[in-house]
Amino acid sequence: MSELPTTPLTGKALLAKVKESSHLPRRETAKQCGYYTITKNDQTRVNLTDFYDAVLAAKGIPLDPEGVKDGRGREPTYRVSVHKNGQIVIGSTYTQEMGLKPGDEFEIKLGYKHIQLKQVDLSDFED
Repeated sequence: MSELPTTPLTGKALLAKVKESSHLPRRETAKQCGYYTITKNDQTRVNLTDFYDAVLAAKGIPLDPEGVKDGRGREPTYRVSVHKNGQIVIGSTYTQEMGLKPGDEFEIKLGYKHIQLKQVDLSDFED
């Protein structure tokens, strides 16, 4: 068997190796492309997630075009849809970005094909 690469392959070299190794199991293909680590106990651990991400990036389909994410939940798209029950849900990513807290209130204004939410400032009502 060929010697394993010390650094993971990327781009065209990765795609060529994947094509060449199409007869091998996925884990072995990833290992042959350099997507593995050696543990303290000299065991080989294959990094399939990094391998799949690299293959997609090599094909021009980056899953993470904006940089490193923390992997918790979906990323904001600034687009929502109406649910079957007629509700529109604004996710916590947006409320956190605005610094909103439970109990914050909003005034709803309806316009032609738009809804405007305006945060109610409670200090306006205090004397």
